[in-house]
Order: sequence, then structure tokens, then C-alpha cells
Amino acid sequence: MTESFLGTPPRVISLGLDLFARALERLDVPVVHLAWTPPAGGDPRLAVLLERLQAHTAEIDTANAEVLARLGGAEPVLADCRPAWEALELPEHVVLHAGPPLEWARMCEPMQAAVLCAIRYEDWAANDDAARRLVERRRVRLEPCHHWRAVGPMTGIITRSMPVFSVENRARGNRAHVTINEGLGKVLRFGANDAGVVARLRWLANEAGPLLGAAIRAAGGLPLRPLMAQALRMGDEMHQRNLAASALLARALMPHMARAGGRHHAVARLAEFIAGNDQFFLNVAMAAGKATADAASGVAGSTLVTAMARNGTEFGIRVAGLGDRWLTAPVETPVGLYFPGFGPDDANPDMGDSAIVETIGLGAVAMAASPAVARFVGAGGMAEAVAVTEAMREITAGEHPHFRIPALDERGTPVGIDVRRVVETGLTPLINTGIAGRRAGTGQVGAGVARAPLGCFTAALEALAEAGL
Repeated sequence: MTESFLGTPPRVISLGLDLFARALERLDVPVVHLAWTPPAGGDPRLAVLLERLQAHTAEIDTANAEVLARLGGAEPVLADCRPAWEALELPEHVVLHAGPPLEWARMCEPMQAAVLCAIRYEDWAANDDAARRLVERRRVRLEPCHHWRAVGPMTGIITRSMPVFSVENRARGNRAHVTINEGLGKVLRFGANDAGVVARLRWLANEAGPLLGAAIRAAGGLPLRPLMAQALRMGDEMHQRNLAASALLARALMPHMARAGGRHHAVARLAEFIAGNDQFFLNVAMAAGKATADAASGVAGSTLVTAMARNGTEFGIRVAGLGDRWLTAPVETPVGLYFPGFGPDDANPDMGDSAIVETIGLGAVAMAASPAVARFVGAGGMAEAVAVTEAMREITAGEHPHFRIPALDERGTPVGIDVRRVVETGLTPLINTGIAGRRAGTGQVGAGVARAPLGCFTAALEALAEAGL
């Protein structure tokens, strides 16, 4: 009777909840279910803001195209390695940290431990109690790395005598800086603070840093974009996995290190350190990301993200059209895999400036290039890796012209996180990350992923709408 009444069998498209679709399937009625939800989760206030920005679509699209061109056209080159007092003109009694600005009293335990350790390392105080008094009396100033043309992984600590890599974006003439990666486990960036941490920092400052700087200068700088594109093809996404990139960088540096170091044993020590540090390239990738994204900042009318950073308390983003302004929300705790003896109860909320790599088309957005990392987001495997990358395409404005994924028929990685799309879909960026122990001195306890909080993006949407573009 149904067919005679309709003339043909019914063809049904179901929207929203799948209850109706499941009921039709039980009746053997063909149905296509669309998992549709109202924009901005049905929040009428956010829907009004999205509609207000829609009136400026042409202007926004032009601005976003300019930002995408700057992100994709960057030419980061590893240019030098020098002490922070020289590269950044960083003065005495200043400690840089990861994430947006944060008062000492609100810092998490591992961040505070790293700050105190850095003060002892600089010989500004003999012990943690004396170091704490310096901070509390504001005789030591705490500032974000991002405010000094720098980035730092996890706690992100930089002080004046620490050697920092300098990466120059030769397409725009700006530089960004980052410390040398210390390795894994009990290291300063994860909040470890014992004598071994200080000894390693002194070796990096007195021997490894000067040798790296001499080698980089002798090479005339090392172009990073081709190296990063090649590493992506070799299974790195350059946040959680940097094995190929570290090896490629070591291969490029070794001849110059050997010549700069002569017959001195320093070359052997540095070569052994790099060979045993699979994450050596991470910091370099971060500085490349900072040099790339900084050149895209300040483009009026753009809704694309130019920085994501965490300090263990807050998550902050910057948007090209809003310049250096931070939009913040409480940070989440990562989920992932833990080292033996540790579990979720030992984890600190997410930290670090390393999410800068997700803003330039690497890290979690490039998961399909690195299926070995996918185990951190679930069962693991190629299907999960591809699903993450394809999901990130929903909230990005374009594809990277140089960072391409062979397994996806050479498609570029998603790039240009768009505040509008994040709020409209409710899908926030995924970030690959290490996990620090929440207790001071513990160090790294695992690795996994974290989600950016939606609150940063709704705040950014409000600010863009208020600015009137």
C-alpha cells in the first residue's frame, strides 16, 4: 500500500538524533542518517555572533587567504645557537615560562619547581627557599616565552645563560628562539629539579650549545622546511614523534660539528647525546612554528589561530586578527599512555608552547602521516590516524602546500585553525603532548593527547565580533 500511495518506495534522510533512523532500519526502510547538530551547539548567543561575522565573509576570506599564504610560504632556517642573554637580550632575574601570562601563586607544582631550579642554576639563589623568596618579593620576574620571541616545551623555562636555537623565517625576516631539548624523563621542562638536572643544563650551556652554534654558523644556516617535509614522509608528525627529523638534522650537522670541534671529545659527547634523544628536533620544530606563525600575526580581519599555549593552569590562543591578545580558558589534563608505575592520578594538566606546531599543520593535525602515534588517541592504527587528520580538516581553512601526506594521495596537512569553524562545530583542536607528573621533581610520566578547551575559541569569537572587523 505504501508503494502504491507514493508511487515509489520511500527514500529517507534522517537528521540529528539517530533514533528515527534506527527505527526505520528495523523496518527495512532504506535511510541515510546525517549526524547534524545546530551551529554552536544550539547556543543562540554564539549563533548570533557567527551570523554577525558572516556579514563580513568577503573581508574575512581575504584576510585568511593572506594568513594561509604566510603560513604556507614561510622559509624557516636554523640560523644560530647562542645564550639567551645574547640572542634575546634577556636580562638578569627574568625567568621565561610556557603558556599565557600567569601569576606565581597560580602556577602548578612542576612549573614552580622548574622556576626555582632555574634560579638555582643561574646562581641567583643557593636553595629553593631563597629562590622562592626572590619570586614572591618580585625580585625575579616571570614572563611568557611568547612575549620574548621564544617558545618553550612543557614548563618552557628560559633564563639568560641557557643556549637557545635561533630560527629565522627568511620569507619575512623575523626570528624565533627555543632552548635545546634536554631529552626525556627527569628533565627541567617536566618539572624535575635535582642536581642531575642542573648538571645537564650547565653542560648544555658550557659545551653543547657553543659547539652547536659554531656548527650551525659554519653551515651558513640549515633550511628546515625541506627537512620537515621529508620527516613527515618518514613517519614523523613533529610533536610526539621526531625520530626521523632528529636523524636528518644530526646528519646535516655532524660534518660541521666535527670540523668545529676538531679532535676534542666534546664532539663525541654531543653526538652521543643527540643520538640518544629521539625528541631532539622537537624544540627546533617549535621555533620554526613560532617564526612561521608570528609572521602571520596582526592581519586585520583574520579569524585564524597563530598560537596555542598551555601553562598547566590555563590554555591560551592568539588569533591573527587580534594580534598579541590572549584568549584563555582552564586547561585540560592529557589522556594517553603512562610509564610503568604511573597512571592518570599522577598527571599534571597540560603544559607547554609546543602546540605551536599544530598551528602550522604538524602535530596532531598531521596524525595520518604518523600512525605510530595514533595509539595515544585510542586503539591505534592507520584508521584512527586518518580519522584525526580528517576531523581537523573540519576546523581548518586550507592545506599546507609543502607538508604533504603520501598515504592521503599527497594531500597537504590541514592548516589554519579557524575560530569560526571551531565554535560552529564544537570540535576543538587535538594536541599531541608529553605528560608531566603533577608533583614537583617527578618529571615525565607518560605521553598522550589533549583537547584545546572550547572557551578559548568562544572568547575569541566574541572579541572578533566586538572588534567589528
